[in-house]
Amino acid sequence: MVLGVASLGDWLGLLATATFASAQVTGSAAKGVAFGSVIAVRLLPALVLGPLAGVLADRFDRRYTMVVCDLLRFPLFASIPTVALLSENAAVTVGWAAIATFLVEAITMIWTPAKDASIPNLIPRARLEAANQLTLITTYGITPVLAAISLAGLSQLYQSAVSNGVDLPTSTASSVALYFLALSRLATAVVVFFGIKEIGGRESRGDGADQGVLRQFVDGWKYVARTPLVRGLVLGILGAFACGGLVVGTAQFYALSLGGGDSTFSLLFGLIFVGLGLGIAFGPRLVGALSRRRWFGFSIMLAASSVGLLALAPHLSIAAAVTLLVGAGAGMAFLSGTTLLGGEVEDDVRGRVFAFVQTAVRVVLMLAIALSGVLVGVGGSREFHIAGLAFPISSTRLLLLVAGIAGTFAGMWALRQMDDKPGVPLFRDLWSSMRGRPLEMPEGHTKGGTFIVFEGGEGAGKSTQLELLAEKLRGLGHDVVVTREPGATPVGAGIRKLVLDRESADDAPIGPRAEALLYAADRAHHVASLVRPALARGAVVISDRYVDSSLAYQGAGRALAAEDVAWLSRWATNGLKPDLTIVLDVDPTTGLSRVADRGAGHDRLESESLRFHERVRHAFLDLAAAEPARYLVVDAAEPVETITELIAERVTELLPPPLEGPFLTPPSDAELSSIVDSELERR
Repeated sequence: MVLGVASLGDWLGLLATATFASAQVTGSAAKGVAFGSVIAVRLLPALVLGPLAGVLADRFDRRYTMVVCDLLRFPLFASIPTVALLSENAAVTVGWAAIATFLVEAITMIWTPAKDASIPNLIPRARLEAANQLTLITTYGITPVLAAISLAGLSQLYQSAVSNGVDLPTSTASSVALYFLALSRLATAVVVFFGIKEIGGRESRGDGADQGVLRQFVDGWKYVARTPLVRGLVLGILGAFACGGLVVGTAQFYALSLGGGDSTFSLLFGLIFVGLGLGIAFGPRLVGALSRRRWFGFSIMLAASSVGLLALAPHLSIAAAVTLLVGAGAGMAFLSGTTLLGGEVEDDVRGRVFAFVQTAVRVVLMLAIALSGVLVGVGGSREFHIAGLAFPISSTRLLLLVAGIAGTFAGMWALRQMDDKPGVPLFRDLWSSMRGRPLEMPEGHTKGGTFIVFEGGEGAGKSTQLELLAEKLRGLGHDVVVTREPGATPVGAGIRKLVLDRESADDAPIGPRAEALLYAADRAHHVASLVRPALARGAVVISDRYVDSSLAYQGAGRALAAEDVAWLSRWATNGLKPDLTIVLDVDPTTGLSRVADRGAGHDRLESESLRFHERVRHAFLDLAAAEPARYLVVDAAEPVETITELIAERVTELLPPPLEGPFLTPPSDAELSSIVDSELERR
């Protein structure tokens, strides 16, 4: 709460000085220079002392550092309006204000990294993101808007008092803001010293005892340079704030391009920080379980691409919505980046890293605001004539477009550097994470192994064709593993009894969701313990049923959401897909009659209604139609020899070079009869 009050004072001072300077001159170029120059003056302490501030934060007790800094800033802030009231010499007043501002900014450069480096030690790691949310939404979301409202209110009160005959100095509104700012620093010092003693941690930083200041400074910068994650985070954060700074710096001139004036500028200025606050407040909830590294890269691309869209916005309503997106992207990037830095950086160099980030952010933000204001002020608008047609081109929009394109590519580069899920589509992962189902990294399997799956309805003849294929492959010297789902492992055998045995089901009925989960449990164990090891050694794995059976039976048959069943199976298998899925298509009536001819009792699935099995059949055909390159659909009503030959042709194309030459000629009548008899006997 105290930090929020202090932040409000900071933004009040920034807005008051910048808008005052801009109002003293006329002309677009002069306004741009005045507005940018006042902002840029605040950079000098950051450029001079910022890099060394982190050394002090790591060298001394952070709690005492923060308290001393605030006790020094309190009289400096209070002295600025006091000197203005006591002195009648304008030069003295302005000179002292400049000196005091420089000293305050220099002290702030020491206070900020000490505060930021303390948070990861004060807050449990699991709550670090929430703590950063609270800090950032207050500092960059709520307080800038409140500062703008407060400054406008103070100015209105001043005007009302003067119009009623009250004699007040012209600096009354800014003096009130500065006194408020001074008191906020005193409040911060008191609360930190008496109320948050845990901030300090150790009474002295151990690394400062045996290292000089210069050595600590060099080591801190080397750490940033040699650590890819930290380096990528720093560059990404700077890129996000550069985008935000460009929008703020060009807002006055962009408002003119939309046909607006000061009110439009104020609206866009406020919206950029409203968006920042929204991104920080609701970003984690929006992206859900998305990897924070991926979220960081996505946020940068969102902010940058939105800046580019601003250049094309034809109307204020569209520009306002896009400005919110710029702020939201920058806010999410800053939150995710700060959280990653707090969690990844060691405590003994954290102060220097945060000092580097804070210094660089201030420099980039202020320079982006200042330089963009100057460039668009000088550039103005140009009108080009081509074939008798006039084409107006605004330097403001051109700058935004170039910055948006460059920033988007920078975000893509940052994502490639930091991505912890390479190969997983970003937007698909984002959509899944928003629903609480982030995509896993697919493990894949060794190229030497081949995974073939037989699917189809009841009585389709899967087992017969599977055995024929396996026998011939073994005859050609292949390492063949024949398996099935469910029940290929001891664990799976128990699950198979639960889900298929009718007597067990009668004793303890299983609902559709429980059934889907049991099949997924069997599949997870089956893939991890049997399928992947066999594929890793280069074997040909042939399975009787796999994921598609769950999609068909539990998805279509039990009317569960196919998307839910697909995600569950994908999670259980960690993304393992068959190289070839052979669907033996059979009319349910024919298939069930074949099952009845076996003379064996029906299991739970075989006992379902005809309409159930019709839904299952169409689900298999739909899956094959959606991905034909990975499927072979065979009419199971064809003779066994014909089906075998069709499968042989497709498998020939699939298997690696060792299987060159003739492959899988149809079996002789004697071979076929023997295989069918053995399969019937097994059943």
